[in-house]
Amino acid sequence: MKIIYLGSGAFGIHCLNALANSSHSLELIVTAKPHPAGRGRKLNPTPVAQWVAGQASKIAVIETDNANSPEIMEKIAAYQVDLIVVAAFGQKISNELINLPPKGSINVHASLLPKYRGAAPINWAIINGEKQTGISIVTVAEKIDAGQVLAQKETDIGDDETAGQLHDRLAAIAAPLLMETIDKIADGSAVYTQQDEAGATMASKLKKTDGFLDFSESADSLKRKILGFWPWPGASANYVSKKTGKCIQVTIAGASVAGTSDTPGLQPGLLDENLNVVCGKGSLVIKKIKPAGGRVMDFEDFVNGRKICPGDSFMKIDR
Repeated sequence: MKIIYLGSGAFGIHCLNALANSSHSLELIVTAKPHPAGRGRKLNPTPVAQWVAGQASKIAVIETDNANSPEIMEKIAAYQVDLIVVAAFGQKISNELINLPPKGSINVHASLLPKYRGAAPINWAIINGEKQTGISIVTVAEKIDAGQVLAQKETDIGDDETAGQLHDRLAAIAAPLLMETIDKIADGSAVYTQQDEAGATMASKLKKTDGFLDFSESADSLKRKILGFWPWPGASANYVSKKTGKCIQVTIAGASVAGTSDTPGLQPGLLDENLNVVCGKGSLVIKKIKPAGGRVMDFEDFVNGRKICPGDSFMKIDR
C-alpha cells in the first residue's frame, strides 16, 4: 500500500523505520514546522524531520502547523495514497483529511484504549498507579482517540519505571504492532472494534505546574509523580535550609518510599533524622536530585555539598 505518515514526536521513529523498510511505500511525511527551543531559542526541526534528513534515500516531507489547510490538503491529495498513519502528531486532523485515502487513517496511541485518551497517556498511567499499559492502533475519529480499535498490545509498568523509560519501551512495541495491522488492512483481514465509551478516561496535556510537589500527599503518591513527571515537566519543589534560610528550586529525579507509618511531631516537607522527607503519610527517600540550572546528581552528593541536615525542608512552589 501507498502510505502517508503524519507525526512530529520521537515516539514514532521506530514506526517510521519499520514503514521505510517494509514492502509498503512511504510516499510522504507531514510534520510540524521547526519551533524555537532552549536558551538561545534556536529553531529546531522535529525529531521526525531530523529522521528524514538522516535517510540515505530522501522521502518527501511537508513541514506545517496546519495539516488541514487547503494548500496542504491539496498537496496530500496529489499523492493518491491508500492509508494515512498518524503517530505523536500533535495536531487535530479534519474529517476531510481522515477520509481522504480509501483505507482511511489510523493512529498509534500509547495506552490501552478507551483508558487514557489524550496527550499524556504514559505520564498519567504511572501517576495513577496503573500496573499495565500498552499500545492501541485505532482509526482516527473526530473525537480524540475514540476511533475503532484494530490492535492492542499490553505491557507491565515497572515499579521504578519513569515516563521517559516507558515512552521508549512503548515506542519499540508500537512498530511491529503497527506493521501487523497495516498488513491486515491491506489484505482485508483487519477487525474493527468499537471502544466501550463507559470505560473512557482522559490523559490531559501536562503543564509545568503539574509537577509542583505537595508533601502533604502520601509518599507513595509523590513517588509515582516523580516517576510520571520525569523527564518533563519534572517533579519540583523548593529546598529551604533551616540554618541559612536560603531557598533553591530543585527537581527530584528519583525516590523511594521509606515506609507507611507517620512521623510524629514533624510537619510534611521536613527532613527527619535520616534525611528522608516527611509526607502526609510515610516518608520519601530521595535518590536523585537536580538543582535548578545544574545537573542530576545523587542525593548524597547534594547533601554533602550543601551541608543538609535534619530540619531542613522541601516546600511546594507557589504557582
